[in-house]
Amino acid sequence: MCGVVGIVGKEPVNQAIYDALTVLQHRGQDSAGIATCDQLQLHIRRGNGLVRDVFKTVHMQELSGNTGIGHVRYPTAGSSRSSLAQPFYVNSPYGIALAHNGNLVNAAEVKKELFLSDRRHINTDSDSEVLLNALAHELQQSSRLKLDPEDVFDAVTAVHRRCLGGYAVVAMIIGQGMLAFRDPNGIRPIVFGERETAQGKEYMVASESVALDASGYRLIRDIRPGEAVFIGLDGSIHTRLCAEQSQLSPCLFEFVYLARPDSIIDGISVYKARLRMGKALAAKIARDARYDDIDVVIPIPDTSRTSALSLANELGKEYREGFIKNRYIGRTFIMPGQKIRKKSVRQKLNAIGLEFRGKNVLLVDDSIVRGTTSQQIIQMAREAGARKVYFASAAPPVRYANVYGIDMPSPSELIAHGRDEDEVCEAIGADGVIYQELQDLIDSITDGRHPIARFDASCFDGNYITPGVTERYLNEIDSQRNDHSRQRHLISQPVT
Repeated sequence: MCGVVGIVGKEPVNQAIYDALTVLQHRGQDSAGIATCDQLQLHIRRGNGLVRDVFKTVHMQELSGNTGIGHVRYPTAGSSRSSLAQPFYVNSPYGIALAHNGNLVNAAEVKKELFLSDRRHINTDSDSEVLLNALAHELQQSSRLKLDPEDVFDAVTAVHRRCLGGYAVVAMIIGQGMLAFRDPNGIRPIVFGERETAQGKEYMVASESVALDASGYRLIRDIRPGEAVFIGLDGSIHTRLCAEQSQLSPCLFEFVYLARPDSIIDGISVYKARLRMGKALAAKIARDARYDDIDVVIPIPDTSRTSALSLANELGKEYREGFIKNRYIGRTFIMPGQKIRKKSVRQKLNAIGLEFRGKNVLLVDDSIVRGTTSQQIIQMAREAGARKVYFASAAPPVRYANVYGIDMPSPSELIAHGRDEDEVCEAIGADGVIYQELQDLIDSITDGRHPIARFDASCFDGNYITPGVTERYLNEIDSQRNDHSRQRHLISQPVT
């Protein structure tokens, strides 16, 4: 999971990109980067850490220019090297800087093809560098010094033919303009908007609409599956559907957990979708007499609050804030080792004893991934005096690998992999576990009004919507994502 942003402006864009990246910080806390263009001079600053840590005043002063792109990242293959911080840059043709959210499932094949056929050397293990070089090669097929928008769209069409997976891309072509495009299934989100200034219109592309809101841009719409948007340096905007076949299939996990609740994705309010998730989950709980004795509903902050509030209202139960969150600790499911993860949960949350003492408590979380966090939170609730602790998930059981840009653990490390609800309940130490039904989750998002016929639900049902997800590929990513592999990688990293 990553966040991308790009701006074609009439005045310096460094501060606006910085502000947008801070709004998108929830999408990646591992590294950050900004690339700007001043005339034909490219400036790049990138490094490990949060946006506020990577960019100091001296760096911002060097990022001059009216066009730029930015990126926040966490690693989808377990690596935290600063060399993988984006944007990436290649000098031929024209000079191209690129930032990418998602994952290519055929990156190894494309990388080999780029070397053998196109004579392009890939210097990292990042599929973003593969995408960049594939785009650069296709743009090189144009013999024009000044690119026509149709040349750009032809290049994107060729990239779609070569690259399989989920991806949302923003690229800056030096002296030409800014390009953004989305994979043919629209798995990862990306939007664009505009604002009027005294000098004329400015355009922004971003992973989520909240980045536009924060900078005063008006949302135009989502980039459609397989569509490319090219914005010239003169402010002209051009769009074209570049995929030969496309079908909107957004990632369900964006609505459950990844996106901010104040975002609009593919025309759907994430906040309202989460309210409906809570109502659907409440209906399931109400049908089960085992949960008639619930005294209070308590969310696991922050992403489950919206669903928990709706659930409590629907059940007619008290809603209480029972945990206080330390906001300086990152998201735990992306941390590299079990010992680090276990320690961080205790640092991250503290229970308010008076909300638990002597009560039957229903804890609500957005999902249960490894179960490590859930297990510790349940133990904290018991230590705070709860009589019974039930645990509800606004998402269905997560049983399969995500291959489209979310760094979920190895399937063998997922608590629901190979277990039913009762077995998960025993494993995490709850008195009862309630999962959302997959169809109820889909219905909560579409609400009968949004004509989305297909979602990427692969981490829930194991059905992958693109070609290239073979048993061999799944075994390869399993070996990269398990904790043993991550710990070995961390030990091998140089100290910086």
